[in-house]
Amino acid sequence: MRVALLQMTSSDQPADNLAMVQQMIADAVAGGAGFVLTPEVTNCLSGSRSHQQSVLHHEADDPTLSALRDTAAQHEIWLSLGSLAVKTTDADGRFANRQFLIDPKGEIVARYDKIHMFDVDVTPEETYRESDGYRPGHEAVVAETPFAALGMTICYDVRFPYLHRRLAKAGAQVLLAPAAFSHVTGAAHWHALLQARAIETGCYVLAAAQTGTHPATRGPSRRTYGHSLVVSPWGEILADGGTDIGITYIDLDLEKVAQARRQVPSLSHDREFDGP
Repeated sequence: MRVALLQMTSSDQPADNLAMVQQMIADAVAGGAGFVLTPEVTNCLSGSRSHQQSVLHHEADDPTLSALRDTAAQHEIWLSLGSLAVKTTDADGRFANRQFLIDPKGEIVARYDKIHMFDVDVTPEETYRESDGYRPGHEAVVAETPFAALGMTICYDVRFPYLHRRLAKAGAQVLLAPAAFSHVTGAAHWHALLQARAIETGCYVLAAAQTGTHPATRGPSRRTYGHSLVVSPWGEILADGGTDIGITYIDLDLEKVAQARRQVPSLSHDREFDGP
């Protein structure tokens, strides 16, 4: 299976982002991809909750989701929407940061809501309280496809090894890690974290990323790190998308998963222990 990771600079305008991702999908298909991945918050990257309330939708009537389901069916590809910001029925009005896996008929075959919320003080000037606007998910997901079993994660999840180990032990061969990673923490930790998750699980890690400075009509603009990454089950960086908008390709070979797990079968070496 040829995979294409889309690296984008999403704005806070969903219609503009939709047009960009549709063109990039067409380009990826022309490049031979049968599975296309988009980054976190493909539809709207915004720090303004009031703006999000005015432009976001519930899943059932989200125009980006509907259009991209049609796009997947048109091109007869598998499509991972790294995540869309969507409204929920929660009383507190918080959104969901939701990943969608769409099949070549345009059907949604799996959903995953980001579990770990990015509530951090990176620097005095760069702070995040993701849980103020988004409610955390509570269910880990492995999606079965004809070409691989996919473990679904999003961005900050990458810092929690136990989630990835659970996914691998449940059968995942490929871990999806779409992101809108901070440019500060990205420079320090992005490559190391993704390599560690691959090494620990013997999985491919596919991380489609947001990049650059994101246009904002309301609220502060954000900078993200880019470097869409493909990591082998042995921990090798096979492809790095750098910091420009563009497409990164990789041909998956699941024998590499089996080989890494034969060489170091750590997924079967768990032991109970006491303490601390």
